[in-house]
Amino acid sequence: MDETNSEVVLQITIDCADPQRLVTFWMEALGYVAEPPPGGHATWREYWTARGLPDDELPEGAGETPESIVSPTGAGPRVWFQEVPESKVVKNRVHLDLKVGGGREVPPAVRKERITAKADRLTAAGATVSRVMDEPHMDYFAIVLQDPEGNEFCVG
Repeated sequence: MDETNSEVVLQITIDCADPQRLVTFWMEALGYVAEPPPGGHATWREYWTARGLPDDELPEGAGETPESIVSPTGAGPRVWFQEVPESKVVKNRVHLDLKVGGGREVPPAVRKERITAKADRLTAAGATVSRVMDEPHMDYFAIVLQDPEGNEFCVG
């Protein structure tokens, strides 16, 4: 296959301090599941070791618990939570939008109810509300939240 025409596979990578905490949160947010290790391996660490990655190149605990999630239907991109030593210090320049309202074909009151219900479930799971974007003159409603590590995302 000509490389200029090859398919690009999208993976979303989120830098974080606690991959397991974000795996649990984002599984709830997206309806995803923990990605199982390939080839019948018990853990990703076991898989990486079997592929020849030296133990001294793996941080302590890496790959022992799920660090990535996938759509159970295969419809969405894989999301990998990469542990990094530095903390988040500025606003995200890219963020995720969770489209749960149903679009403009759905009456505004129903959209608002769906969006609010999803935001309520996510705040119960550890998110915090940053702001509510309620623009009746624009027929628009969304809630901006932050995940447990402060990464911004919208529910709309």
